[in-house]
Amino acid sequence: MFDHFAWSVLATPALVLVVAWLLVDRLRPDLAARVFAVSAVVAAAAAVVNLAAFALKALAELPVVATWGGWSHQRVVADTAHVPWVSWLSAGWLLAALALALRLWIRRRHELSAVRGDWAGDGDVVLVEDSRVDAFAVPGRPGRIVVTTGLRELLDDRQFRAVLAHERAHLDGGHHRLIWWARLAAVTTPLLRPVAKQVEYLVERAADEAAAAVIGDREQVGRAIGHAALAAAGSRTERPAGSLMALGAAPGIVPRRVAALFAPGRGGRWAGVFLPLLALGTVVWTGECVYDLFELLSLAGWTGP
Repeated sequence: MFDHFAWSVLATPALVLVVAWLLVDRLRPDLAARVFAVSAVVAAAAAVVNLAAFALKALAELPVVATWGGWSHQRVVADTAHVPWVSWLSAGWLLAALALALRLWIRRRHELSAVRGDWAGDGDVVLVEDSRVDAFAVPGRPGRIVVTTGLRELLDDRQFRAVLAHERAHLDGGHHRLIWWARLAAVTTPLLRPVAKQVEYLVERAADEAAAAVIGDREQVGRAIGHAALAAAGSRTERPAGSLMALGAAPGIVPRRVAALFAPGRGGRWAGVFLPLLALGTVVWTGECVYDLFELLSLAGWTGP
């Protein structure tokens, strides 16, 4: 069974990471964000199922459990005798992954609840008296766009429209869900953490493109992003963690975003099929892992229910 651990838990997430790195600027950003997030979740889910199978194998290796189940624990142990650590490592990894996923889910629930309460009110745009430069989207029903007076005063009307279009694209595209899925995959499978970062970058790029379509001027949106980022440096508003990034957020990726807006747009699609195919392949391999576990127990003497 060790080949399943090596492929689904280690190799596939690493391959997803490499392919995502190669494709991140070659696909249309809204498509890429969805493909990356879904592929990461599928790869992480397959890894978790494989870890669960090996955790069950670890339990099956215990003499007391084998006696209760009616199989030979020596036969179960012998299957991975050359890597005796893999079953118990998987059990520990699974428990840690589930604990981290639960912690992330609870934290997200609390943050979203607090955020929606803080910014409740009429209309979808909330203007906050604050000299600092910031704007962000708060998901919910309805979603809110929070803008500081510092940002409003900084930008002209056209640039301000670009900010609102950017944040509305976050809400309309459900970008908070893509980020959540990618982060969930990352806490269960650490190799996918850079992919989650790519998803965060791609949703910003997708919102930039949506703003450019509304304004009708890619360079104008690029200038607005750069202007907002420079003004916001060193004076970032303490925004809730449940919200999304602003037009000028994450200074480290702003140059990439601006360069992408000034460069000819890319609309590639077909290259994106590699990640879903890779994720599908690991799902099939995971099914075989579960089958192999039951086959191992049968060969060890288990007669089943």
